[in-house]
Parts: sequence; structure tokens; C-alpha cells
Amino acid sequence: MSARFYNPVDTRFGWNSLVELASITEHQKVALVTFPEARGLGLIDRIQDLLGDRLVYIIEDVQPNPDVAQLRTAYEHFWQNAHDCHTVIAVGGGSAIDTAKVLIVGTESGRFDELLALLATGKPFVPARCKQLIAAPTTAGTGSEVTPWATIWDSASQQKYSLHLECTWPKVAIIDPQLMLTVPAAVTVSTGLDALSHALESIWNINANPISDTLALSAIEDILECLPRLHRDLSNKELRSRMALAALKAGLAFSNTKTALAHSISYEMTLRYGLAHGIACSFSLPLVLGLAWGRDQARDRTLQRIFGNDLHKAQDQLREFLHRLEVKTEFTDYGITALQAREMIDCAMQGARGKNFIGSQALCA
Repeated sequence: MSARFYNPVDTRFGWNSLVELASITEHQKVALVTFPEARGLGLIDRIQDLLGDRLVYIIEDVQPNPDVAQLRTAYEHFWQNAHDCHTVIAVGGGSAIDTAKVLIVGTESGRFDELLALLATGKPFVPARCKQLIAAPTTAGTGSEVTPWATIWDSASQQKYSLHLECTWPKVAIIDPQLMLTVPAAVTVSTGLDALSHALESIWNINANPISDTLALSAIEDILECLPRLHRDLSNKELRSRMALAALKAGLAFSNTKTALAHSISYEMTLRYGLAHGIACSFSLPLVLGLAWGRDQARDRTLQRIFGNDLHKAQDQLREFLHRLEVKTEFTDYGITALQAREMIDCAMQGARGKNFIGSQALCA
């Protein structure tokens, strides 16, 4: 059987590649979606200089884990005041890019609740209108710049929505490691571990193929080597570039496989326990590695190219790697009992991402 790999995103990578915004958006009205610290870092002024009067609308108050409470106002203001924009540029981490993906999907009424109602059905739909998205990540980890998915959180109702349409694939991704130089240590670690999870999740995945494996293996090797070094030397341009490329490779890998069990576990860890996404989806990686091991010979061979042939040593290697980055790896470390953890894992297995895990059917039987 042949392998199929598809990714429609025009991807630009390199130091100072943000300057390409000017040529990419020529003759277009542009809206910018970014995070609160962007102005203080000079990012908004820099983009304004690149685009001039083409930049007609700015949202600069994006918060982590986009929640319906904030998105509703931003969405409706956007469609009231920037409906004539051709392109939305997201500059920031996964939250900024996910927010932009939500904004570009227009409803007939321009009301956010109409979009939520469509998402709640869980069925595909064709939006009434849609804008073009350019994504420029400022962290090495999200992968959102080369995938169509956005997660919308509803903390009040303790649920989440997943948005993914053909039009939510970014038109262009600009991966400029220079934008990542000022990312603090905790965020560098959390987002880097998100990328590690993306890569591993694409391997222990029913949708894995030789192309996604090649990207994932290369990403894992780089992250295991680079992330601890970068944690100690945050201004190192070479390490920033290598991590940016590793995160891109991980993003490309899971753009074709989707994520699996560790991410499915992470959603409840974020909703109920407030864990940052990168930590929520990575703390369980040693456990999930053990659940994946022995389920599929081809997947075992791929994992063993990184970790060797001994499962316990492989789990110890991954656990020690996380501990060096000051990440705790047991459910009990987060105040969760063994029974609660078992129930959480069982529930995660039943989720859409959990069903991508190679061991889900055997473990649920």
C-alpha cells in the first residue's frame, strides 16, 4: 500500500523571514492577531513598518487557551469592523494562531454563537465566508502554523470544541527563529515539549506512514538533544533555529496523522487542573510509551530507532529527560489519585484523539 502525505501550507523558514510578509500581502488589507506582550517587544511596530497602511485592524489581547468568554467579543468586533480585510496574520504561540483560525471562519449572521452551534454538531460544514490566514509562530512547539486545527475552550462548561475546515489551513507559514529569542524559559520548555509530544504521538498512531515517521524521528532527535541545552542558554541562535525546525517537522508529521492518547489526556488536565498545554500533553509520555510498546511491530521498530530495544530503559530515558526540564511525570504529582488517573485514561481512550492511539482498541477491550 502506498503512503500519502498532504500539506497545502506554503512554508517559509529562516532567520528574519518575517520580512516576507510585505511581499506575501501586497495589495491586501490585513488584520493582525497577536499576544499582549507583542507591543512591548516591538513586534507590532515592526509589522506596521512592513505593511504600512495595509494593516487596518489589530487584536493584541489574546490570552492562553482561547476561551469562548473572550472569543465571542473579539469575533463579533472583528466581523463588524474588519469584514473587508482579505488576510489575517497571526503572530504568536498556539493561542494566537488558534484565535485567528476562529476569527477567519465567518458565519452568516456574524455572531459567534452561530459558529459554536455548528461546532457542537461535530459535523463538517462549509462556512458562509472565510478569510486567508498567515501564521508566524513566536514559539517552537505549536505546529498550528502547518495544521488546520484550532481548539476552543469553554472553561465555564468544562468542555472544548475542535475547529478544522479546509479554509483553516494557513495559506502561508513563516517560521522565523528570530521571533523566538525572547521566549522565557518556562514557555520554551512547555512549547518544546508540545512539539516532542506531536512527534511521538504521530508515531504511536494508527495513521502513521513512512513520511510522517521520517519527519517525527528527525524532530525527536533534535528535541532530545537541543531542548535541555536551550533551557540553559536561551539566547543561543543556533539552538533556537534547530528547535524551530524540529517543531516544524513535528507539526508536519502530525498534520497528517493527528495526535493521539497523550493529547487526549491533556485536555482534561488543562480544563480541570489548569496545566499548561505543553506540560499537560508531555508529562504522560513515559506512561503512554509503555502502553504503545508491543502493540504493533512496525511502530515498535520506529520507536526503537530512538529509544533502543528495552522498554524500561526507554521509559526511564524519557522520564529523566522530562525531570531535567523540571517536569513531573506522575499523575500523583498533580494531585490525581490512581483511580482518577485510570478513569481519565479510559475516558481519553474514547476521545477522537485517543482512538488514533495504536493501543486503544486492545486496551479498551
